[in-house]
Amino acid sequence: MRASISERIGIQGPAGTLESIVEDVGPQVQAYAVVCHPHPLYGGTMDNKVVVSVARALQEGQVSTVRFNFRGVGASAGLYDEGRGESADAQCVADWGAQRWPGKPLICAGFSFGSYVALELALARKAARLITIAPAVTRFGFAQRAQPDCPWLIVQGDADDVVDPQAVIEWAGSLLPSARLVMMPGAGHFFHGRLVELKDMVLTEIRSGAGRSGA
Repeated sequence: MRASISERIGIQGPAGTLESIVEDVGPQVQAYAVVCHPHPLYGGTMDNKVVVSVARALQEGQVSTVRFNFRGVGASAGLYDEGRGESADAQCVADWGAQRWPGKPLICAGFSFGSYVALELALARKAARLITIAPAVTRFGFAQRAQPDCPWLIVQGDADDVVDPQAVIEWAGSLLPSARLVMMPGAGHFFHGRLVELKDMVLTEIRSGAGRSGA
């Protein structure tokens, strides 16, 4: 497969320019993805290893990706806004992607705090697919949110010391129709030593076209 072309750009957001990295897979592009990073106040950036691993998996699945720093992170303008402004940032990035890849479906992906933003984006934009890694379900009102009408993959480590794995299991079990929950034995929050496995899991999901049956 042709290597993706990486480009660092600024995308205009509601609070100013958002520092972004676009990785375009070229003519074979099947979809584009907005990939959202973990909590801005706890060191989360678009260069987080989980975020990069998810983006790489998507690119191998012929999906162009946009990673970006939320407002107030890195060179992005603005200040942290408790998920509200960050969701608005993601909307602007998705708008930019829709212009870059007209007619291509949108995939929303996020890690931890970024999972909440990805869910909000999927609900607002009728995404083709949602991927949430270690979603912080007890911190950002996941249970109060509606469900997107698209295939949904949730990956959670059972040794996570930041996000309660049991809370994720219970929340995922309440979703109707069900999302596809994959528990990774022994994996912590940042998937140290397990990033290749995580990447392969996401790539398999993209290539299989798996839906929400859990099969």
